[in-house]
Amino acid sequence: MNALLIILFLSDTYGGRVHDKPMADATPYPLPAGSRLLQDLGFLAFTLPQVAILMPTKKPRGQALTLEQKLANQALHHRRLRLEHVTSSVKRCRVVKDRIRLWKDGVRDLVMELCCALHHFRVRLSPWQPMI
Repeated sequence: MNALLIILFLSDTYGGRVHDKPMADATPYPLPAGSRLLQDLGFLAFTLPQVAILMPTKKPRGQALTLEQKLANQALHHRRLRLEHVTSSVKRCRVVKDRIRLWKDGVRDLVMELCCALHHFRVRLSPWQPMI
C-alpha cells in the first residue's frame, strides 16, 4: 500500500492454514530500492535487499522495554493501524474472509482482486486521510 492507502501489490492466495513467513519467502516483492516496509514480529528473519524494514522491538525475556523503545513501538503501531483498516475495508466483502468453495485455478486470486478494486472505488468516492 502507498501513503494514500491504495493497494499496489497482491501476492498469490494460499488455501488453508499457511503461515505468512513461508508465503513471503516464496513471493518476489517488486519494492523499489530505498522504500520502507512495515512488518510485524511474525516476519523476524524476513529481509529484502535495499529496503528499510520497520518492525517493532521485541521485549526481551525477563526484561522491560525502555521508554524510547515503547514510544517507537507505539509510533509503528499507529502507522500499521491504518494498514489494518485497509485490510478490514477489503474484508467487508465477506467472500474474502469466508470459505471459498470455488476450486478453479485463479478464481480465488480474482475474487481478492475484485474486493481490492471495490476498496479503491470506496477510497476514490470518499478519500481517507493519507498516511503520514
